[in-house]
Amino acid sequence: MTRIVAGTAGGRRIEVPPAGTRPTSQRVREALFSALETVVDLRGALVLDLYAGSGALGFEALSRGAAVATFVESGRRAVEVLRRNAAALDLPG
Repeated sequence: MTRIVAGTAGGRRIEVPPAGTRPTSQRVREALFSALETVVDLRGALVLDLYAGSGALGFEALSRGAAVATFVESGRRAVEVLRRNAAALDLPG
């Protein structure tokens, strides 16, 4: 399990796919979004999460106000986890 760092879903836990997937750590996502937010207003942004795995990066962006996140993932198990996470978080976009 990992968690969404900030925003409307901040603190909520999400499932990660089984072995073979390396999700972006909470610390890296926090640093990435802290840097992005100094130069870009995420509210209303369009986000592309490639090799999405759990979807943590895209869900983090949606939680912080992005309008739409597109998740791209080819692994069947990872897609199943991604769908469960999307349903559990129920974030717009």
